[in-house]
Parts: sequence; structure tokens; C-alpha cells
Amino acid sequence: MTVEETARATAAVRSAGGVVVRVPRTRASWVIRPRSVAVCALLAIGTAAAFVTSVALGEIDLATTDVIAGLTGGGDEITGIVVHDLRLPRALVGLLCGAAFGVSGAIFQSLTRNPLASPDLIGVSAGAGTAATAGLLIGFGSGLGLQTLALAGGVGAAMLIYTLAWKGGTTGFRIVLVGIGVAALCTSVTSYLLLKAGVHQAQQALMWLTGSLNARGWEHVEPLALAMLVLTPCAVVLTPWLIGLQLGDGTARALGMPVQKARIALLVVAAAMVSFATAAAGPIAFVALVAPQIALRLVRTPGPALLPSALVGSLVVLAGDVIGRELLPGTELPVGVVTGVLGAPILLWLLGRTNRTGSGG
Repeated sequence: MTVEETARATAAVRSAGGVVVRVPRTRASWVIRPRSVAVCALLAIGTAAAFVTSVALGEIDLATTDVIAGLTGGGDEITGIVVHDLRLPRALVGLLCGAAFGVSGAIFQSLTRNPLASPDLIGVSAGAGTAATAGLLIGFGSGLGLQTLALAGGVGAAMLIYTLAWKGGTTGFRIVLVGIGVAALCTSVTSYLLLKAGVHQAQQALMWLTGSLNARGWEHVEPLALAMLVLTPCAVVLTPWLIGLQLGDGTARALGMPVQKARIALLVVAAAMVSFATAAAGPIAFVALVAPQIALRLVRTPGPALLPSALVGSLVVLAGDVIGRELLPGTELPVGVVTGVLGAPILLWLLGRTNRTGSGG
């Protein structure tokens, strides 16, 4: 981009009420819009409220003041045990899984320029789920073994999709089409594994495949938190490449961007996020699909909106878990059931909108 083009773009951003922040001694720059800041602040407040509510609910409900006291190290010993040992891990897994699904969905949809290209529809979540199901059936029910298998399955599925979609390069449209086929293949393999499993193993795997935060402990929080601590900065660093790829491969190359290298790096980061989240709580349906779409409509920006997508994803998972616990007295619905019921109409709306406008890829 020339100096004159950069100046015009900067002027356009400022006229729209945005602020351009440049990184010293680099060509990188970030656009901060007041609307985006306000939306993120409101989403953060909503997510914090859902988080506290999730910790407060249980067989014995806690007051908000007791939850806050327990989280900050105050309160009595029993409250501290209930909050820290029993309920906090579940809420943290929901928070981190929602953020992981939201960011990965935003990356995939931006990368393919298709609102339907979420990792749970194009086979990445299915690949992680198949590998993790195999692990559950052979005894890797939790811990690092399950995390490793899910990571291998998710990243392996993403690389298989990329390889099969390669034809002198790749396009978002081919990635989506190949991904649907890979998803069907992984789903078939998972069904076969369940048929060969014992009754108890199949029941355990089916509960996990639905997507649930029940009985989550610190052994689920720690690997996921470490993964997000590593992968989130990677996603932020790769954001300029993601924005460039949204303009098209030709434009990205004209800007000096390594298109295929950038696409592979983004696919690996997004697939790794999905894999760790899937290993922790199962393939929670539709979160990666709806979170970026809701975020984009809230901030009204053409960019990938990674932070709003992460906050929306966390809010959706935490709120879905609360609804699942409180909707039917005496029955706890897995969070995947709730997000599936809420996400299916949004998927139908996106399909209808894509069909009417002829867009979507």
C-alpha cells in the first residue's frame, strides 16, 4: 500500500469515528472504534455476570456476595471449598471453551469469506471429536492423553482439508466443500467406534459428544488455559494476515503477503483452539458458528472481530449452561443441547440469507 493510499485509509477511518494506532518501527497498525470498545465492554460485563451466576448455582445456591467473597479469598471455609473446588472449574472451562470456539469460528469464517464455514460444520471439530472418542474408548478418559489426541485429530483434519482442497492453491469455497466431506467421514468413524464400544463406554462418549460442562475439574482447566495462553497471542499476531486474506489472494499477494503460509498458520491456530476446547467439554454445537456472526452485527465492522467473538462465545456457553441447569427442575441439560436449540434457527437464517443474496463464499 502506498503512502497516499495509507493516508486516505487513515482519513477515512478517522472520519468514521475511529482511531488509528500504529506500532512503532513497524508497518502494523490497529483501528480502534468507539462502538467496538463499547460493545466489548458490555459483552465483558454480561460475561462476568454469567460467570458469577454459573458459580452461584448448584444444589445449594450461593448469594452473589458469597461468590465474590469466595473468588477473592474471603468468606468461610465451606464457601471457599464449594466455589474453588466444585464450581469454579466448571465456569472456567465454559469461559475458555466459549472464547476458543468464538475466536476459531471468526478465523475460519474470515479465512474462507463464508459465514457458514465454522469448524463444527467443516470437519475440524468432528476430527477432534473422533480422535477424542477413540481415546475415551481405549481408556484416555481425561488429562494430557485426551488433549493430545484431540489436538492431533483437529489439526490433522484441518491439514487433510487443506491438502484435499489444494489445486495450485486453495480457495475458501473449496475448503468449505472439502470440509463438509471430511466432517461426514469423521462422523461415520465416530458412529462406528460407538457401535463397537461397550454400553458404559458408549454412554460416557455420547454424553461427552453432546457437549457438557458437568463434572469439569481443574484437570480440564489447566491444559485448556495453557493452550489459550499460547494460541491467543498467535491469533492476535496473525490478524493482519487474516485481514489481508479477506481482501482476496490477489490483493494479499500484491501487498507482499505469503498467502499459503498465512493460510496454513491461521488454520493450525484455529484448529488447535477447537481441539483443546473439544477435549475439555466436547464439541459444543453451533458456538463457533453463531458467535462471530453475532459479534460482527454488534460491532458493525468488516474485520474479523476476534475479541468480540471470544466474548460472545464465552457468554453463549456460560448462559447456555445456566439455562440447561435451571430450565427443567430436577433435570440438567448438557450445554450442547441448549446451544444446539438456539443455534439451529441461526444456521437456517444464514442458509436462507446466503441463498437469497447469492453470497457466502
